[in-house]
Amino acid sequence: MHPALTTKDMIQERARMLSSCRAFFAERNVTEVDCCALRPFAAISSNIDVIPAQVTTSQVAYLHTSPEYAMKRLLSSGCSDIYYLGHVFRQGDIGRLHSPEFTMAEWYRIGVTFEEMIQETCDFIAQFLGPLPIRKISYREAFEKYLSIDYVNVSIEALRKIAEPAAPDCAKWKRSELIHFILSHFIEPNFGKNELTIFLDYPPYEADLACLIEKNGELVAERFEAYYQGVELCNGYHELPDGTELRHRFEEENVARIKAGKPTYALDEGFLSALGPQFPNCCGVAVGFDRLLLLKHKLNSLSQVLPFAYPYP
Repeated sequence: MHPALTTKDMIQERARMLSSCRAFFAERNVTEVDCCALRPFAAISSNIDVIPAQVTTSQVAYLHTSPEYAMKRLLSSGCSDIYYLGHVFRQGDIGRLHSPEFTMAEWYRIGVTFEEMIQETCDFIAQFLGPLPIRKISYREAFEKYLSIDYVNVSIEALRKIAEPAAPDCAKWKRSELIHFILSHFIEPNFGKNELTIFLDYPPYEADLACLIEKNGELVAERFEAYYQGVELCNGYHELPDGTELRHRFEEENVARIKAGKPTYALDEGFLSALGPQFPNCCGVAVGFDRLLLLKHKLNSLSQVLPFAYPYP
C-alpha cells in the first residue's frame, strides 16, 4: 500500500494525468469537445439514475450521466474523432468506488474496428497502470470458467440456486436479472488479477447502445468492458446507428424503470433524429479517470482522489 498522498500532492497528480490524457488524444488527432453538463433530456437507463436540476420555476433539466448524446449529435453534424474529459453525475452512486460526481474520459473514433478500439482503450489505461498482460474473455466463457455453467441453456432454477445465498429474495426475478446479478457478484470480482481483463460478447439484452452481430452461432453485442483488480474501468461499443432500434430499446428501459418503481423519462428526439445515414460508422468508449487514479496509487476510495468529493467533509 502506498502512503496516502496529501491534498496538494493529489491536486498536482490529477493535473499531470489530465495533461497526459489530453496529450494522448492530441497525438492521435482527436479533438476535445466541451459539452454542457446540463441537458434538457435525461439519459434513459434502468440501471442509472439522473440528478434533476430546477432551472426555472417551471422547467427541470438534468445533469448529464455521460456526454454521449451530445457527442453523437456532433458526430452526426460532421465532427471527426472527438473526446470529452470532464465531470459527469449519477444519482445515488455513493461508495468506495462510486461518487455522484466523477471524472470521465469519453471518446469516439470514426472508421476504426471494434478490435482497434479495444486496443486503444488498453493503451489509454496503460498511462495509469503501466503495461499489463491483456486477457480477453467472452460473457459465455466467463460463466463456464467461474461457475461451470452455460448461461444460455442453464435452467432458471439453477440460476436461482446460485444467486440465493447472496439474494434470498431472488425467487421472483427474471432470467436476465439473475444472470446480471450472478455476473456482478460471483464473476466480475475475479477479473483483472494482475492483468487487464477485457470482457466482451454480451447477450442482446445487455447491448445498451451497441450493434449486434452473430459470432460462433450466437447473437452478441459488440460491447466491451475492462477490469483491473476486480474493478470495472470502462464501457465501450461499436455504436448502434439505428435510431428506430434505439427508440425501441429506450422504451424497454422505461418499462423496466416502471417495474422498478422509478420515474420514466421523455425520449430525446433531437438525439434519435441524429442517428441514421448521416451518423458515421464509429466506436466509442467511456473510461473512469478517478478509478484509474485510485488504482495507480493503490488507494481505497474515490474520496482520496476527488478533492472535496460528496458528501463534503
